[in-house]
Amino acid sequence: MRITGFLFCMVLWCHYTIGQSDFKAYNQSIDGTDVTFKMVPIEGGVFTVGASTKDKNAEADELPRKQVEVESFWMGAFEVTRAEFFLFRDATRDLLPDGKMNANVISRPSSPYEDPSKGLGDKDKEPAVGMTQYGALSYCRWLYQRTGVFYRLPTECEWEYAAGKGIDKPYFFGKKKSKLKEYAWYSKNSNGEFHEVGLKAPNPNGLYDIYGNVAEWCLDQYYADFYATIKEHEKGPWGMPNALYPRSVRGGSFKDDALGCRTSNRISSTDDWKARDPQIPKSFWWNTDSEFVGFRLVRPLKQPTEEEAEEFFSSFLE
Repeated sequence: MRITGFLFCMVLWCHYTIGQSDFKAYNQSIDGTDVTFKMVPIEGGVFTVGASTKDKNAEADELPRKQVEVESFWMGAFEVTRAEFFLFRDATRDLLPDGKMNANVISRPSSPYEDPSKGLGDKDKEPAVGMTQYGALSYCRWLYQRTGVFYRLPTECEWEYAAGKGIDKPYFFGKKKSKLKEYAWYSKNSNGEFHEVGLKAPNPNGLYDIYGNVAEWCLDQYYADFYATIKEHEKGPWGMPNALYPRSVRGGSFKDDALGCRTSNRISSTDDWKARDPQIPKSFWWNTDSEFVGFRLVRPLKQPTEEEAEEFFSSFLE
């Protein structure tokens, strides 16, 4: 069953609104570190979610198309990097401006059973990979505590809007698969590995690697019939999670072919992503076999109150 969650509506549609003159790209710093990341504005609007009916590669879970409304938000210009995520993962790197340890009490990822990147990642500018959706959202909570700014994962509809804005083509640049190499690392040019973020051209919204490199966690449960349950002109639809599997991932990765990187292509997580994890219960934080999955941040234009933000995170993480 897909429902619209009250908590999510609170953090998307209510309270303090930043002035439109301030709705522009910015770099977010993390005090006490030299780590920054770039956020770009995505002006909200009405768009048609789902695959074009003319797309011969459209799958059943990408239909029927529906017009929906998305509020304005910022999105990370790049996928979250190892330099960013490892501040959260490693408590010894999480320092306050005075050089002292961060005193905030927050759960941190346990040590992974195996290297979640399968040996592919060792550079700060490469995307962080292998975390669960829980791990990605926990990072968002930590980042909120460190910066005072509410960040979260995008919904599927927000992700699709930012990637292609309802363009009636498989990709934001049209339908010629040969052009994908200009914008994405995918199976044809990746050499079987992900790459540093930002080496390919961005989409018109200033988003790098929105296709390929690593697939990106969304906030939703994966429902195969999701679009059928959306009402025409629905505001901010999302698939509220009610089970550990499957959850939604978008964008395709370095392992996918061009069809897997289409804007409307939907990916569902499976327990196979933990196949090599011998722990009982298996890790909440890491997947041993999803070195092709990372995430990208969203900041709603309308920020929730502190109480609402914590209630939102608690509803997912506790």
